[in-house]
Amino acid sequence: MRRPAIALGIALALALALAGCGRDADGGRVDPAAHDAFFLWAGVRPSPPLARAHTVYILAGEVRAAKAPARFVSLRPQPPRLTRPDVWMTVRAERLDWGEPAYARVLAELTRWQAAGNRLAGVQIDFDARTRGLANYARFLADFRRRLPARYRLSVTGLMDWSAQGDPAALARLAGVVDEVVIQTYQGRHTIPGYQPYIASLARLPLAYRVALVEGGEWQEPPGLRADPHFRGYVVFLLPR
Repeated sequence: MRRPAIALGIALALALALAGCGRDADGGRVDPAAHDAFFLWAGVRPSPPLARAHTVYILAGEVRAAKAPARFVSLRPQPPRLTRPDVWMTVRAERLDWGEPAYARVLAELTRWQAAGNRLAGVQIDFDARTRGLANYARFLADFRRRLPARYRLSVTGLMDWSAQGDPAALARLAGVVDEVVIQTYQGRHTIPGYQPYIASLARLPLAYRVALVEGGEWQEPPGLRADPHFRGYVVFLLPR
């Protein structure tokens, strides 16, 4: 009489394990071990989850607001050497008035990373574009896209309110230029409170997107997110140890 109950218990345990595959299991906290795409910023040591990563966004350097004229400041003396995951070279931008030297330096860095043997997917621009400034940002990105060799893709980070309050025309122009947007749900080390309505509005984005989470941050996946055909998965921002 106990065998059916045991079999049912095993089946239920397997179903629960499969349902939780790839999801965070630590009380709604983001566990890097449950994911396969990561942000790796300067000063952050590679952690065990990177050994099985499929995608890594690595900060290469910055175009800083305090410098005149704008120039690219490298934050990595040597390019990474990763042969397994797809690598995105991330450039943190504090301004958009780049001159020719800044563009040339970024593209030269891209060539250096490619020569190091990485599986280079493309360039990601990390710029805090205000929602009302998306049209100007789209123009900058279109110019950058023209300079970028065709074999590379273009990614950008984005704010949660882009989809909720952004001008549809500006978003459409953005969709015609970039290959993906990675929506940030955190500030510093913490998840931004009240993220649920903004995540629900991402279905309005006319382009592929990922959702960026912070390691250890609170997260409850909103219903229907995985059903959105534009959703490409999560990226976890790794914190310094």
